[in-house]
Amino acid sequence: MDSSVNAPRRLGLLLLPLITLTASVARAEPPPPAPGPPPRPVPAIGRTWPVGTRPAVVRGWDPPPTPYARGHRGVDLAASPGAPVRAVAAGRVSYAGRVAGRGVVSVLLAGTDLRTTYEPVRPTVRKGAEVSPGEPIGEVEPTGSHCATTCLHWGLRRGEDYLNPLTLLPPWLLGRGPSRLLPVPWP
Repeated sequence: MDSSVNAPRRLGLLLLPLITLTASVARAEPPPPAPGPPPRPVPAIGRTWPVGTRPAVVRGWDPPPTPYARGHRGVDLAASPGAPVRAVAAGRVSYAGRVAGRGVVSVLLAGTDLRTTYEPVRPTVRKGAEVSPGEPIGEVEPTGSHCATTCLHWGLRRGEDYLNPLTLLPPWLLGRGPSRLLPVPWP
């Protein structure tokens, strides 16, 4: 058989793997993004709970998998209507007013890039006020809560990122004191 007749066939057999490889590369998933720097830890600078002495956490921190997905961007703490709401750490009030019908107080925490939020609160402070740990900033409003019973929603943000506000509290406030060695019983 004439080699000029088989030339296109040979060329096709040589190009087939190249075309297959090119097509599979074109369909390949993009590589995952390179990991960025690890998130900066939240300093345990809190000196008091925002309500009560050790309130029950009615609903915990449940961060969404993506910025617009469902989740819980804070913690809900059991509280009675009218209960005093206190600043967890020293800072400056950046907002005190109403948002979507609920009273909200936001505090920029001194020496950090963190902001705490408290709602539903009837503010007793004004924007720009300097607050100390434990200082009253408002009272829990009896309405506007998203809990089955009255609660305080406590949030924490760094820029646009939501963080777990419980990380502001040191272990002794969370009831997780230091480890202690106990005597070993001898038979």
